[in-house]
Amino acid sequence: MKKKVSGLLLALPILLFSCKEKKKAEDKHFVSIVSLFEKQVAHVDTSLYAITRYTQRDSLHTDTDYIPREKFREAAREFLELPDLSNAEIAARFKEENRYDSLIRRVVIAYTPLDPKKEEIKKIELLVSSDIMEDSSNKVTHIIIDRIVNNRDGFLQKKMLWRTDKSFLIVTTTQLPGKPEEITTTRVVWNEEETP
Repeated sequence: MKKKVSGLLLALPILLFSCKEKKKAEDKHFVSIVSLFEKQVAHVDTSLYAITRYTQRDSLHTDTDYIPREKFREAAREFLELPDLSNAEIAARFKEENRYDSLIRRVVIAYTPLDPKKEEIKKIELLVSSDIMEDSSNKVTHIIIDRIVNNRDGFLQKKMLWRTDKSFLIVTTTQLPGKPEEITTTRVVWNEEETP
């Protein structure tokens, strides 16, 4: 009987510790960035904006084309396929830091992976306006994402910027083994001045 009781007492701290770890992962209430992008895409889908895409390869020249509204979702696909940090399993792999940047007058919410070697997403930053809107909330004005894939097939880095209600930008750097680095900049504009 004493062996059973002492065995139970030894197992109790392990059980309590594992329950606390699960609770910590579930307690993270991160912003659902994917739902912010979904709302933006739904807004553009129902708008009358002229959607323009500028594509520049290695700073040589810029191609310009117009995107039909029904193709906007495909153009924004890389943003929509980001991991959803509101999912508890994904949130458990990231940490959140908040600070106020007085220079740009924005609250910066940064999400970074706990183990950067295991994650392609190296950082997600939300810039939140300090101005309070009519519904007593604050507006996310910019979302910045840094994604890196580095393996034997080569190096891929994507620096992504979403300007709420205006445009998005993706700068892709690729380096294949034995080949020179290539940089492609794609900018999609729907509600701002249309200059590359």
